[in-house]
Amino acid sequence: MFKIRAAWPAMMFSLGLAAAPAMAADAPGVTATEIKIGQNAAFSGPASVYGQISTAEQHYFEMINEKGGINGRKIKLIALDDGYSPPKAIEVIRKLVEDDQVAFLFQTLGTASNIAIRKYTNVKKVPAIWIGSGASVFAASYKEFPWTIQFQPSYRVEGQTYAKYILKHKPNAKIGILYQNDDLGRDYVAGLKDGLGDKFDKMVVKNISYEITDPTIDSQILELKSAGVDVLCDFSTPKFSAMAIRKVADIDWKPVHIIDSNGALVKPALESAGFDKSVGVITSMYLKDPTDPQWADDPGMKEFYAWKNKYAPEADVANPVWYYGYTMAQALVVVLERAGNDLSRENIMKAATSLPEGTTLPLVLPGIKISTSPTDYQAMKGMRLFQFDGKMYKLLPDD
Repeated sequence: MFKIRAAWPAMMFSLGLAAAPAMAADAPGVTATEIKIGQNAAFSGPASVYGQISTAEQHYFEMINEKGGINGRKIKLIALDDGYSPPKAIEVIRKLVEDDQVAFLFQTLGTASNIAIRKYTNVKKVPAIWIGSGASVFAASYKEFPWTIQFQPSYRVEGQTYAKYILKHKPNAKIGILYQNDDLGRDYVAGLKDGLGDKFDKMVVKNISYEITDPTIDSQILELKSAGVDVLCDFSTPKFSAMAIRKVADIDWKPVHIIDSNGALVKPALESAGFDKSVGVITSMYLKDPTDPQWADDPGMKEFYAWKNKYAPEADVANPVWYYGYTMAQALVVVLERAGNDLSRENIMKAATSLPEGTTLPLVLPGIKISTSPTDYQAMKGMRLFQFDGKMYKLLPDD
């Protein structure tokens, strides 16, 4: 299922990852037949579209369990709704750790929520594996919070990718930035500033934010247009990127519209805004698109469709949350396989922080590298640029 170097089993033993089973006191949530893990999930609230990530992960673990689990242990995922609210996230994470006694946390969702919970989880020494955020603050603070690790690419690196594109294709751009006023949005802005360097202050003519509780962003869009912006960098989540696309079209404004990977989902963002209004949107991706015919004969894509047809028939393959959740679940299975029978929390973290160079997963785009180490808590190293043509995103040539 996974593309892993042939030397992998030998490496497991040389790293001491296949040690004897941990005693129960060292491995809460683990029995001879089960591994109990937990996560907060946005089944409600302003980012409820992300709730389907958890559903995809549940379905993937159903497949793994049906095949015998990991070393005879079945994965039990307990997902509790936090409404995409940091205070609620703290509440549900405490319940998972203290009441449900999960072995570790997996894919805890949201930048703000992960920042809210990480002090607690690190004091408790509970691994938070492949957290649901690309904010650069997590990889950068691994010394202070060594029990928290992310998988997806850094938002800051993604912002740098857009800066590189702008400098090459629109070197005289008048850039306007619309960003979500939280760590997610600010990370993208920081990445754009990294990439533009000393040109940032000259090229960015308007930089404006919105709150996730705002009912509309119409006034921000009008401000950006009035500033003479011809490249709109839209660092947001799906609800607000859809609003931006619609408003840009309604006022007949035609900037180059760059939307971050969180906000540029074909479904629900582009579909909600209207595919005709979304033509030309540029974003970044790191996973293969199941709707793209170029992957029709790809072995990894065939595996994905076989899983979808049997275990997740309700999955909408045009919605990236489904193949994102599928891939994150696969990434967790890699960690559990590397940990072997020692499922102590310490060994789980050791397995997650020692992915060798050359590790990959079936739906990861070619050319994107994956690895971790005790001093490198950013598993996925890059992304590639795509542009929407009215039906799907098309890969832009590498510069």
